[in-house]
Amino acid sequence: MDGSLMVPELSAGERFLLRPWRLDDVALVKEAAEDPYIPLITSVPSSYSDTEGAAFIRRQWSRAVEGVGYSFAIADADGDRASGQIGLWPGPHGRASVGYWVAGSARGRGVACAALRAISSWGLERLRIPRLELHVEPWNAPSWKAAERAGFVREGLLRSWQEVGGERRDMYLYSKLV
Repeated sequence: MDGSLMVPELSAGERFLLRPWRLDDVALVKEAAEDPYIPLITSVPSSYSDTEGAAFIRRQWSRAVEGVGYSFAIADADGDRASGQIGLWPGPHGRASVGYWVAGSARGRGVACAALRAISSWGLERLRIPRLELHVEPWNAPSWKAAERAGFVREGLLRSWQEVGGERRDMYLYSKLV
């Protein structure tokens, strides 16, 4: 076995789906690169070019090929336009990390919550991972509210947990269990 993982297509309710990235998703990568926060917490390039956009998408493909995890584009079920990214990264001891972002033009539509519900159901039930975790900065209320609506429970505050933009930041720890 080569260790590669398969990124399937998952339904995320009636309005959204999770699917593998495609090269024609570069418009989403461009929008995300222009966001002041997304490039700080992800591998989205802070200076966009078509070459950098395509390289970002190829990195998403490589995550599964290398057996590191699953990176999905979040897309509208009708029209298939990508509006964000969500990933599930299995780790040791029966845990997996979840990370996500939604482009500014798609915020406020329930995209993150729908994607979180879909990926957590798949991870807990299909992949049989007993514990999913995610980290959210305390100021990012839309993100932690989406996590809570998707059934994640806040377990506490991790002080100075992660470097973001050159400074140590606190993070809320959320989990969802089988």
